[in-house]
Amino acid sequence: MAEAGTGFLEQLKSCIVWSWTYLWTVWFFIVLFLVYILRVPLKINDNLSTVSMFLNTLTPKFYVALTGTSSLISGLILIFEWWYFRKYGTSFIEQVSVSHLRPLLGGVDNNSSNNSNSSNGDSDSNRQSVSECKVWRNPLNLFRGAEYNRYTWVTGREPLTYYDMNLSAQDHQTFFTCDTDHLRPADAIMQKAWRERNPQARISAAHEALEINEIRSRVEVPLIASSTIWEIKLLPKCATAYILLAEEEATTIAEAEKLFKQALKAGDGCYRRSQQLQHHGSQYEAQHRRDTNVLVYIKRRLAMCARRLGRTREAVKMMRDLMKEFPLLSMFNIHENLLEALLELQAYADVQAVLAKYDDISLPKSATICYTAALLKARAVSDKFSPEAASRRGLSTAEMNAVEAIHRAVEFNPHVPKYLLEMKSLILPPEHILKRGDSEAIAYAFFHLAHWKRVEGALNLLHCTWEGTFRMIPYPLEKGHLFYPYPICTETADRELLPSFHEVSVYPKKELPFFILFTAGLCSFTAMLALLTHQFPELMGVFAKAFLSTLFAPLNFVMEKVESILPSSLWHQLTRI
Repeated sequence: MAEAGTGFLEQLKSCIVWSWTYLWTVWFFIVLFLVYILRVPLKINDNLSTVSMFLNTLTPKFYVALTGTSSLISGLILIFEWWYFRKYGTSFIEQVSVSHLRPLLGGVDNNSSNNSNSSNGDSDSNRQSVSECKVWRNPLNLFRGAEYNRYTWVTGREPLTYYDMNLSAQDHQTFFTCDTDHLRPADAIMQKAWRERNPQARISAAHEALEINEIRSRVEVPLIASSTIWEIKLLPKCATAYILLAEEEATTIAEAEKLFKQALKAGDGCYRRSQQLQHHGSQYEAQHRRDTNVLVYIKRRLAMCARRLGRTREAVKMMRDLMKEFPLLSMFNIHENLLEALLELQAYADVQAVLAKYDDISLPKSATICYTAALLKARAVSDKFSPEAASRRGLSTAEMNAVEAIHRAVEFNPHVPKYLLEMKSLILPPEHILKRGDSEAIAYAFFHLAHWKRVEGALNLLHCTWEGTFRMIPYPLEKGHLFYPYPICTETADRELLPSFHEVSVYPKKELPFFILFTAGLCSFTAMLALLTHQFPELMGVFAKAFLSTLFAPLNFVMEKVESILPSSLWHQLTRI
């Protein structure tokens, strides 16, 4: 019984909320009509005449003080709104109205709660964790000597910023050095080389490290407990020196591949030796971790060299073997290199298998994953897709899936479509990218534009549907549909990662809230009225009377028509009531 009563109350409340939400204009006119009917018993006309007499007795100083006070109050509200917007990124009045008034009126933001549960769970903690933009190593970064420097020779422009190269130097020190480097002369030299800012100084240090390894040394090997045998060996080659030369000194990809093959021989030997000693202490574990990073980096760059030289199937095999051998090293994002190579081979079934493994909500998303998934779904319908036919008959299930995949990808990174549709010119991708930023969009489109062009109609489908994402999410900085809200800090980080000659994409732009614009206009308008009233009191009085008479003229015209239409007897009875 109690449940029935509760259900009835809920239905009654929903009906009232519905009527207030959609029929408020009817309620408003009914109230106006009742006030007009009851104007005689309520003595509205007498009160209005009294008020008009009081207003006629007021001096212009009163109006000056009134408009000046209004201007001051609206100016204070504007200052507070602007400060709150700069600090928190939203309007205070809008936030209060949405948070407190909307629930009272029955409006519940279901999308925000559902989206927070479907995307990241606890939205507050996640927004704090993603508020700081993290810069990632670009898995498809180019070679400095063979590609970036060639661009500089031809155009005279620097494709890499100092901030980007500084991040790379930090990565090299993290991956390619350890605490025991001072025990080996070559590694000690390379430890200093990674910190050098001058490219020629780094290259010279790498050559010096390789020359040191030509010196023979005596290694003490105890074979018998009572005696010691001395064995003469060559010191192992310095793999990191070959890496630096392949990255920065080699002027072609073929030269870089030769140097990486020499680095592979040296790195593989160091890795096997440190693997046997990794459990003998913390220093050996750190050295083994460093040797593992060096080996993985060399193999990955060798696969990228094979991809650049047209040996795509060989590159795919090398990447697959590397992922099987080191499945836990996800920091290099080798699967993104694999996806690009598989798309070049048009092995779409293999691409789908890779996506099924890595397109998980618990993993950090990337533009490569989102847009590759959209490309595969668009490929199934793009060749026969027509906007006119779709508008007439509606979208089929496959077309709807493709459109939703495009919306999902655009929501993650809204900068990519302009590069894929060639609405904005591409530049060389940086060595580091910002997830969901313009730098990531450049890095993705630089290699994947050809794959989108290869699928017939895919770019046409993207062109027809990508802007619809922002109609679904009108304020992507405040909330998201599938992902967390679009980060505000991407523009600042992208400007440091991308060269100065590139116009950074900042779409979607953060627009000023309505109430800031409204208070700014109100403050300016009231200040202007105060000044004009003070300077020209009589003229402003005439203008005010003319404005009010013009404003109420339509209402007086409607009331005259109503009085002429309604019977006088009925009107008399209603007024008596």
